[in-house]
Amino acid sequence: MKMNVVGSSLTLALLTGSALAGTYVLSENIVGEGFYNSFNFEAIPDPTNGRVTYVDQATAQSLNLTYATTDTFIMRADDTTVLTSTDPGRNSVRIRSNNQYTTHVAVFDMQHMPEGCGTWPAVWETDESNWPDGGEVDIVEGVNNVEPNQSTLHTSPNCSMPASTTQLGTAVYTDCDTTANGNAGCGVQLTEDYNSFGPGFNSVGGGWYAMERTNDYIKVWFWERDDESAPFDATSGAGTIDTDNWGTPAANFPNTDCDLETHFDANNIIINLTFCGDWAGNSAVYAASGCPSDCVDYVDDNPTAFTNAYFEFSSINVYL
Repeated sequence: MKMNVVGSSLTLALLTGSALAGTYVLSENIVGEGFYNSFNFEAIPDPTNGRVTYVDQATAQSLNLTYATTDTFIMRADDTTVLTSTDPGRNSVRIRSNNQYTTHVAVFDMQHMPEGCGTWPAVWETDESNWPDGGEVDIVEGVNNVEPNQSTLHTSPNCSMPASTTQLGTAVYTDCDTTANGNAGCGVQLTEDYNSFGPGFNSVGGGWYAMERTNDYIKVWFWERDDESAPFDATSGAGTIDTDNWGTPAANFPNTDCDLETHFDANNIIINLTFCGDWAGNSAVYAASGCPSDCVDYVDDNPTAFTNAYFEFSSINVYL
């Protein structure tokens, strides 16, 4: 694994974060085979009730559901097996970072994300052992090829976001409480760029997602691969970055009506691909997406529909 650890103690850095507002130092540069050292494969029941079987690393590698080169990491779903009603679900992959983070910036250089009817890919952060009290930040998430991306917070009660704030996206809900609005969370759709998710994202060669978390705010940025306005420090994997120069975020979650420090623990990065389940498989959501049949039958019967259901990462850089 390519990793730069800055400072006398990585553990201390994970807890203390950046000393100067907006300025961060590279802590982890995760590339290629390094993903296998920085993440563990979670062969667990899907918490969102998806039509999926998450497999362990050895199984994923033996089935070619994950592989890496010197500069690429792939994780994907099975696209060859027709499932019967008694099968547990389509084989797929879910990974969780070994490290946890409080104040930090994570930059995801992605070439491709899963697409297809019935798919529900996500790149997010949470503390699985203390959900929802430990908070959840969904950086990349969507279902059934419906664009654009939605970035969302999910929390315990007494956390909400203003209806209007400085951001490029459009707020869809403002109450982050998991017990409100069927756990919709406080989401922001990236309506300024419909290439932020699914087939549109893949058609432009992907791009960069970045998330900054502090006790004052949580922000998400997205830049397409050919976006000339994308900040060089973010896209080059620079040793130091300054988020104050990154412009207006796509999504902005301030602490004006939410004490972020008490609503969020040290969180892991999680990347996963599920199918159907509570969101993608909701009958109204699935029907509105224009997808055929019903979600479970479609996923069971059409393995070749998921040839493009894969993540391809060039790198993940974490700054503290």
